[in-house]
This record gives sequence, C-alpha cells and structure tokens, in this order.
Amino acid sequence: MANKSWLDWIPDAVTIVLFIMAVVGVMTWIIPAGMFESVINEQGREVVVPGTYHLVESNPQGFFDFLQAPFQGLVAAANIIAFVFIVGGAFKVIQATGAINAGLKSVVALSVERPELKGVLLGLLMFFFSIGGATFGMSEEVLVFVLITIPLALKMGYDSITGVAIPFVGAGAGFAGAFLNPFTIGIAQGIAEVPVFSGFYYRLLVWLVFTTVAIWFVMRYMKRISKNPALSPMYQIDKERDLRDFDKDSEHFTVRHKSVLALLGLSLVVLVYGVDEHDWYIPEISALFFGLGLVAAVVGNLSVRKASDAFVKGAEEMVLAALVIGLARGILVLAEDGKIIHTMLDFAAGLTEGLPSYLSVQLMFFLQSFLNFFVPSGSGQAALTMPIMAPLSDLMGFSRQTAVLAYQLGDGITNLIVPTSGVLMAIMAIAGIPYQVWFKWVWKLLLIFTIAAMLFLIPPVLLFEWV
Repeated sequence: MANKSWLDWIPDAVTIVLFIMAVVGVMTWIIPAGMFESVINEQGREVVVPGTYHLVESNPQGFFDFLQAPFQGLVAAANIIAFVFIVGGAFKVIQATGAINAGLKSVVALSVERPELKGVLLGLLMFFFSIGGATFGMSEEVLVFVLITIPLALKMGYDSITGVAIPFVGAGAGFAGAFLNPFTIGIAQGIAEVPVFSGFYYRLLVWLVFTTVAIWFVMRYMKRISKNPALSPMYQIDKERDLRDFDKDSEHFTVRHKSVLALLGLSLVVLVYGVDEHDWYIPEISALFFGLGLVAAVVGNLSVRKASDAFVKGAEEMVLAALVIGLARGILVLAEDGKIIHTMLDFAAGLTEGLPSYLSVQLMFFLQSFLNFFVPSGSGQAALTMPIMAPLSDLMGFSRQTAVLAYQLGDGITNLIVPTSGVLMAIMAIAGIPYQVWFKWVWKLLLIFTIAAMLFLIPPVLLFEWV
C-alpha cells in the first residue's frame, strides 16, 4: 500500500465543523439554560434587557437534534448559500469570456518585466480591501475576490495562502479597526446610546495601525516564499492545482476582454455604493452579480449554451463551500436551541464586576472575542452583548465608547480564525486550504492584533475621555 502523505491525515473543513457541532451539543447538557428578556429598540432591532437574565427549562440537544442540525443550518443560511452559488456561476461566465485569463496574464507579464511592482500591487490591493472592511463591513463579499486573487498570486510565484490573505486578511484588518462600519460600529453605538460614528479619529488611528501590520505581515511572508517556494505550507497542494484555464494559450488582451473587466470594475463600484447608500445586502448583491454574468456573456460574445454551461459549472464548484456554510450555521442552531448563549453572556458579564477599569476593559475585550465563536455575526453580537456591556462599563469606570471599541476589536480580530464563521470556512473550502494550515499561518498575526488591541484600549481608560 502506498505511503500516505501528511496531508491525508489533516481533517477537512466538514470534519472540523461536525466535530465542533458535536462539542456544542454536549455543552447544552452541561451549561444551564437561561435567557434575557428582549425588546425591540427604536431602530427596530431586538436587543436584550440588562438585569433580566433568568434560568429557563433546560433543552439539551440530543443525538437526533445533532442529526437535524446540518439541515436546519443549511435552511438558516439559505441566503448566503444562494449568494455563493450565484456569484460562483457569474464568475465562471466571466472567466469563460477569457477576460480574467487575459487580464491576469497582463498583470503577471508586468510583474515579470517590473518585479519590484509585485509587492506594491498586492499591497495596494490589501489596502483597498481594508477600506472595504472599515467602511461597509466587507465580509461575504470576499468570497467573490478569492476566485481572482488565488490564481493571481499563484501566477506571480506566490501561494494560495497569499491569494486568500490579500482580500481576507485585508478586509479583516479593516473590519477589526473599522471607523465607519454601519453593521458593527453603527449598531453598537446606537445600542450604547452614544453618537453614531463618534470617536472617528481614534478609530482611524486603530484602522491605520491594523492595516499597516496586516500588509507588513503578508508582504514579509511573500518575500520569504518567493525566495524559497518550498517554505509554503501549501507547496505540495499548490503544485497539484489545476490552472489549465489560466495557462491556455489565449488571444491578446483585446477590447472585448477590457470591456468585460470594465463591467466587473463598474459592478464593484455599484456594490460599494449600494451597500453604503442603500443598505444593500445579500439579495441585492446577488442580483448585481447575476446581472453582471448576463451582460458579460453578451459583451464577451458567448453563446447561450456556453454561458449556461459556465454558470452551472461555477455553481458546482461552490458546493463544498455552500455545504460548509450551512454546517457552520448548524453549530449556532444547536447553541440557540439549547439556550446556552445567554447563560454564557451572563457569566461573562459577571466576571468583569469589581475589577479595576484598566483590567475590566481588557477582560471585556477577551469576552467579546470568546462570544464571537458562538455569534460570528458582527451585528448579531452587537445586539446580544452591547445592552449588557454598555451599562456595565458605567459601573466599571470607563466610557460606553470604550465598551464599543472592546466589542469591535473582540469581534473583528477573531473573525480570522473562528471555525463557526461560514465565510471563513467557505473561503478555506474554495482555496483548498486545511483549517489547521491556515490557523498555523495566521496565529502570529492574530497575536500581534491582540496585543495592539489591548494597548489601544488603555488610553481611553487612563488618559482621556471620549464620547
């Protein structure tokens, strides 16, 4: 029998998510069930009422509940799954026009002629993704871009980790250090009853530091593997990737190709405008990319049959990502049905009482990081935790604005690793990167971000008051 590669022993994303699902199911038998009362606030959002936590009848999740959780998770995440299928299909249509292939070859050719521009180009891309995370909470949208940045990074001589890090770490750094994100800061500040988007300049400093650190970290890694590609933990996997679509002899970068890519660029501008000005979410963004695929097929001179086949093939390639998204949501279904999330929140809030303000703010940050495992939605976590944490900060001696910052940093930083995040696990599935490999690569950056976050929480407590 042939010797197995070490890669054969690494659990895939589905196995990891199912294991976590089982652990959470067991926790529902151990952690008491409890609930806070909730009300609808002025913004129409359901929030919990501080001081109303009470025990409720236990609802431990049994083996049959565990078996139902994947189905319920897939149903609960149906909107994101539909988004993944539509975007995957639309991008395959664009790829079938040859525009992405020709465009990538042009960029790669430029990087060969001017190798000093490779790092500059990818660093600028990370910077723009960080702006997306900081201003309109770019998250699910990253799934769109990894389909482009992975082959781009590979053709430039880097690896698939680089291809994922450019959009995902870039947007993640911006999300954690956000200064205008309506889905995190806006909601949290509204619940905490502080002026929405106040504290702008301090958050801008946080964002700038986080973005600089993220770009430095990725550029440092790129420099190391460009000298020795075998140092990449994805070296063996990347060697086996099928890049035939991008290696085919193709026509020159024609006007037709440029027109298709111009449509793609215009669509991204419309995406930013729609999200920022008209509160677009998954249905509207899906419609935008479906329309992009239709128009690209016409401009790219594809036959109806070829466009249809390309769309179906693109959707097929997203099946694993869609499955992982649904399974990850199933974990939260078990925790919610087991009624243990509010109990953990009440316990977490109790831990901070009686501590000096400079310690309690740090503990609040770590508690928000922990709760992000169970509530990976930024807006969902704000609605769950801020009604408790905001008045708690009054008792601890620091401003509610600082409590919002602790939430923002705790929620944002851990998005890079929480396996209950459907977006993260879907990206890992699309990229073919085992979760353990990603964790081993990103944990040092996570540690740097954590130290930076702890330092940024000190001045608002000890040196100045802000509102």
